[in-house]
Amino acid sequence: MVIKNINIWYISSFLISLAVAIPIITVFSGFFGSTSNYFFILKDTFLTDYILNSVVLLSGVLFFTFLFGVGTAYFVSYYNFPGVNFFKWSLILSFAVPPYIYAYSLTAFFENYGTLFSILTNLFGEGEYNKNIPKMDGMFGAIISISFSLFAYVYILTRASFYYQSQNLIELGKNLGFSNTKSFFKIILPSARPAIVAGLSLVAMETLSDFGTVDFFNVSTLTTGIYNAWIAFDDLSLANQLSFYLLIFILGLFTIENISRKKAKYHSPTKSGFKSKNLIDLKGAKLYFVLTTCCLIFFLSFLFPVSQMLYWTIKFPKHLSDLNIFELLKNTVILVVLSSFVLIFFAFISNYGNRVTRSKLLEIFTTFSISGYAIPGVILAVAFITFVAWFDNNIVSIFGLKTIKNIFIGSIIGLISVYFVRFYSLACNGIKSGYLKINYSIDESAYLLGYSKFKTFKNIHFPYLRNSILLIGLIIAIEIMKELPITLIMRPFNFETFATTAYIYASQDLLEAAAVPSLFLIIITSAFIMITSRYTLRD
Repeated sequence: MVIKNINIWYISSFLISLAVAIPIITVFSGFFGSTSNYFFILKDTFLTDYILNSVVLLSGVLFFTFLFGVGTAYFVSYYNFPGVNFFKWSLILSFAVPPYIYAYSLTAFFENYGTLFSILTNLFGEGEYNKNIPKMDGMFGAIISISFSLFAYVYILTRASFYYQSQNLIELGKNLGFSNTKSFFKIILPSARPAIVAGLSLVAMETLSDFGTVDFFNVSTLTTGIYNAWIAFDDLSLANQLSFYLLIFILGLFTIENISRKKAKYHSPTKSGFKSKNLIDLKGAKLYFVLTTCCLIFFLSFLFPVSQMLYWTIKFPKHLSDLNIFELLKNTVILVVLSSFVLIFFAFISNYGNRVTRSKLLEIFTTFSISGYAIPGVILAVAFITFVAWFDNNIVSIFGLKTIKNIFIGSIIGLISVYFVRFYSLACNGIKSGYLKINYSIDESAYLLGYSKFKTFKNIHFPYLRNSILLIGLIIAIEIMKELPITLIMRPFNFETFATTAYIYASQDLLEAAAVPSLFLIIITSAFIMITSRYTLRD
């Protein structure tokens, strides 16, 4: 029976899962392997600071994203007020602003003689305004920047949970004599807990993997330590040692997210028990509070950074003319197209392999393969380089073959390979959700009509999954355009994207120059998000 199941689909799916497992295995093996001298120095000096800063950053971001995400999701799901339909989709535009770009905007606005200083001077004349302008830098600046960029993870999942909550829950609260506030804390919020935890887990994973923001604000975290170990010290051993500590954080959060997802089904109403909610019309002070809150969060999360980047672009047009927009766009398109094709292609193989073989072992391996998204990009990049170097030195050299380092390190192939591991879960889960809607009886009927497996896939599966493929492609495009650490470490020499160009300018303290690539990145990503929202925010 086992031999029967070992076919081309089984083997292909197994190899895909194995490829994704390599970075995780490399990180663990690196930790238990030889230790560099730098690690002992770091352990006695800054390692504790790296860990504490990571915990403080994570705690602050989780607090604000919970506040912003759950609050706005509740407002647009349970109340009727002017502009509610606009806020339902516009609040997710914060996804278009990567945290590191938000950090540039925040600093530029509040720095000495910055944008706020110029505004106050134009309104009230010359004055010593810098003394009273708060400085948004350091840990607080990093928390604010990441929070406003990532709260949409919590918003979109919580809103979906609130939408599917039955009117029966609200009526239950009224029957118990609960006020709207008490019903929220006693009934509505607990029923949405799995979705909230899942959203917060995604925020946590993105926060711990963030590099651009913390590096810009000079906040030393485990992520910056890993990057500096590789770039500054050229020490892969030290990078792997630090990666292990960060991986412990990530795996813990990944476990929490999975547990929450399993429990979520207990909160889903049945069709017979579902009753559409009656939205509450707001008036008076409550109306102004809700409307002001939604406007403020939308402005601060999206309009504020866009306005700052646009202001600089108009004020310093020289940076626009100096930038090779076509080259950056070409490089971005190349990465998006190639990565999307590779990811969707292998996701199809894996899912179809599971569908054809129905092997429990293969299903376990496939489930394990999606864990790559839970690992920060900087860890994956370092682990990939470590594995390639080991394979080249210990396997390739034995057979007297040419080195493979040039093929996979500092190349498009290597960059796409790490993208593949990082974002494979997006493609795999997306296609899997589509396949779950296709009954196995359809396949069996096709086989009875003389269809081969390939013809069944071509004529039945692919047309049905076309919309899923489009959505997956859009999501992958958004993630790749915003991705920074993987691109910085793995990109070929003199191969830049909008994200890396903005980072390079900002790292040189040329924020005005960083505005142009940042603005283009936001505009392009916003367009993709608006298209994607047709699928993700359906009522």
